Amino acid sequence: MCFPIAAAGSGFAEFEALVLSFAPLFTQPTFSNARQLLIGALLSPGRRTVTAALRITGLETRRTFQNYHRVLSRARWSALQASRILLWLLITVFVTRGPIVIGLDETIERRWGKKIEKRGIYRDPVRSSRGHFVKASGLRWISVMLLVRVPFADRVWALPFLTALAPSERYAEQRGIRHKSITEWGRQLVKQVRRWVADRRIILVCDSTYATYEFVASVRDHVTLITQVRLDGGLYAPPPLPPPGKRGRKRRVGERLPSLQQRLNDPDTQWQTIRLRNWYGRTEKAVEITTFTAIWYYKGKPPARGRFVLVRDPDGKLEPRGYLCTDESLRPTRILSYFVRRWQMEVTFAETRRHLGVETQRQWSRLAIERTTPVLLGLFSIVTLLAERLHRSGGLMPRQAAWYLKPALTFSDAIAAVRRRLWASEFMSYSPSDRESATIPASLLEHWAQTLAYAA
Repeated sequence: MCFPIAAAGSGFAEFEALVLSFAPLFTQPTFSNARQLLIGALLSPGRRTVTAALRITGLETRRTFQNYHRVLSRARWSALQASRILLWLLITVFVTRGPIVIGLDETIERRWGKKIEKRGIYRDPVRSSRGHFVKASGLRWISVMLLVRVPFADRVWALPFLTALAPSERYAEQRGIRHKSITEWGRQLVKQVRRWVADRRIILVCDSTYATYEFVASVRDHVTLITQVRLDGGLYAPPPLPPPGKRGRKRRVGERLPSLQQRLNDPDTQWQTIRLRNWYGRTEKAVEITTFTAIWYYKGKPPARGRFVLVRDPDGKLEPRGYLCTDESLRPTRILSYFVRRWQMEVTFAETRRHLGVETQRQWSRLAIERTTPVLLGLFSIVTLLAERLHRSGGLMPRQAAWYLKPALTFSDAIAAVRRRLWASEFMSYSPSDRESATIPASLLEHWAQTLAYAA
């Protein structure tokens, strides 16, 4: 039994147009196999292995099944160019004007096995807390995501388009190569995005992991950086102008200013109350802020000049936090509204594990490992693009129940709509329109029964 799902000329025109954007990266045979794997990854209910993709698409009887494995492990195609194409597809649909807001964050894919060369032992951010440290064995990925409001969801989503594997320091020591830190990987990824999008303003938001003097100095000429900083960092005034005729090295900073922690403890600090919408999932949140411009500096490090925003919760439920923005002209409310979008990256990581099977793949080849997880993360963005096209045509509705009226669509609604459209595009053999019943092929019903029986 074989079902060539969504073959050329099928009813899902949106899917065909989107997939053809990546066709120049592959040879014709490889593109055909990659397309089948993409469909299988969309339809598979459990693990996202190659065999699961072949079974869900009815290709388990193909004797050339090894060709599908080779798409990830041997075929020559550029994942970097695929990321570039995906970025431009997202920008064309969701960010036609205004600044492009991107986020930078890392996640741990929990994997075990001696054959996984770049596996390391890391702190598990999900299971750890301030007083409890949990280690995890796996792969560390750094992902760049587009932080944009999705119309059909009526909220900001984080859409991955570029992901890189960052090996551990132990891996570099064992092979005698230089270790590249998280901030070095982040700098490289940000500059790559800047080369792809040279004519648009880019706003980068990231957590305190990237709040280093070297990282700020390396990206401030390319993007507007917004990051969380320590409260005890050294702040200085701009350097004074040197006297006429004075020789020697110019001063890098001026006099020392009170730190964020000192301003927080100072009873004379003037605070302004503002109300922010969509504060980490809430409708609205009132916070108190104080803002100023200064130079963030430590001896021997490159100085970072920008606008600092100190935030405290009048209710005392949240700890005070400090933020740095390299654009001094940006308003504090805009700085905070951009930064809170970063939380959606954690949501995306959780959704890709729940709905797209990240951490369930079983590739052992080095190249297949480096390709599979970025593809699955990119699949989140592809589903969003397809759902947006369905939404514009009126074919996207949230799953409702009598006891739960869903106000907005979620990713589970989006991927369910895409799956239904993929199944209907090729398999549904309808009766004439004047009849109330529809005829479904028996082979398709059997295939659905097999899929649902092993869905758990």
